[in-house]
Amino acid sequence: MTANADTLRPPLVTGDKSLGDVTRDVCAPLERRPTGSWWAALAVSSTMLLVGFIAVWYQIATGIGTWGLNKTVGWAFDITNFVFWVGIGHAGTLISAVLFLFRQRWRTAVNRSAEAMTLFAVTCAGIFPLIHMGRPWLFYWMLPYPNTRGSLWVNFKSPLIWDFFAISTYFLVSLVFWYLGLLPDLASIRDRSKGLRRKIFSLVCLGWNGSARTWHRYETVYMLLAGLATPLVFSVHTIVSMDFATSVIPGWHTTIFPPYFVAGAIFSGLAMVLTLMIIARKVMSLENYVTVNHVDKMCKLMLSMGCLVGLAYATEFFMAFFSGNVYEQFVFKNRAKGPFSWAYWTMVTCNVVIPQVLWLKRVRTNLAFVFVIAIFVNIGMWFERFVIIVTSLHRDFLPSSWAGYAPTIIEILTFLGTFGLFFTCFLIFCRFVPVIAIAEVKGVLPAEKREQDDVVERSQEVAA
Repeated sequence: MTANADTLRPPLVTGDKSLGDVTRDVCAPLERRPTGSWWAALAVSSTMLLVGFIAVWYQIATGIGTWGLNKTVGWAFDITNFVFWVGIGHAGTLISAVLFLFRQRWRTAVNRSAEAMTLFAVTCAGIFPLIHMGRPWLFYWMLPYPNTRGSLWVNFKSPLIWDFFAISTYFLVSLVFWYLGLLPDLASIRDRSKGLRRKIFSLVCLGWNGSARTWHRYETVYMLLAGLATPLVFSVHTIVSMDFATSVIPGWHTTIFPPYFVAGAIFSGLAMVLTLMIIARKVMSLENYVTVNHVDKMCKLMLSMGCLVGLAYATEFFMAFFSGNVYEQFVFKNRAKGPFSWAYWTMVTCNVVIPQVLWLKRVRTNLAFVFVIAIFVNIGMWFERFVIIVTSLHRDFLPSSWAGYAPTIIEILTFLGTFGLFFTCFLIFCRFVPVIAIAEVKGVLPAEKREQDDVVERSQEVAA
């Protein structure tokens, strides 16, 4: 019964690939010269990064008065972008750790890129709280270490301190998890390299020799790290939601925020993974490894998260009117009909309405449609964070303190610079590191194919 079921499933690797073919295909983009399109993309992303760096330098030198904040809207573009980037990083650990523990073999083609995307996105997210501190060069004051400042310690009651510890822990665990998974592939590149390149990869692969004992220890540690990283998927964005949920601001003071934020983070992260992998599979000729079957499964997962997000939107409105709290009711009426109603309905359209077409298999298997839908989801999830923050603040308890908000050019350029940082890092990653986990993809080849390849390799070794 199991064998028949396996034969009916679409193959995870197409093209009748052998073990050697997998290594050659994945390593090929790393061994040849960069293409013109890669250089063009790097030039654009580097320019965006430079513009963002100049904007950040200017606002640090001048002060955060360069932002469009006011006494009423004290959080806006910066925290919106912070939560957006933290959410983008969630799909990496979900695909790597959670799906690994659930033995979802299809993850092997996309987990490496998703893990790298997590690291880059969290780095982009960390920029905004640092700037918002006003004196970012004193960020280490957030660490509770013995010091000469007397009784000056961090306020452990502040959710912002929780953010610092949660996100730094998430970044470190994700970095170790990503690097550990790279070791077998770095050794493969070492064995195919010569000269200085071979020495570099010999150093970074930490003496990997491919023995049974090495593989056994590797798999044990990988499993332990997956188990450690899994709670972080749910804890990090739960803690980010506490920045809002522990306040008394109408529209924020709600217990639905932790699961709502986690579902939204996974939703936006999957959309970004799809956006990047659809491009990478075409540019790097990886169609046999990132197949339509992979895209279909990720679309199903994204659709389920989108439905949860839509349910959260409806629950927020229901609870506001069911509670009888006039302040809560006003906030949600203001979201739908107030000055920022255009942002609210953009959010609903992109996050709830458009993803419903993914119920159709012919849409899920059409990569052009999926790419466009993923772009809309990313736009919608940014607007979700903007709506939550700005519409809850710009109409305070007192009408006399009501105010509007519009981002300044400095804020826009800073946000643009984080995209430059993200895509620059991703392009460099694609150039020097395998975007597909070679060792894991070999493990999902058909069993009879692996056995044939093993026989060929043994005969070649004997002949040598």
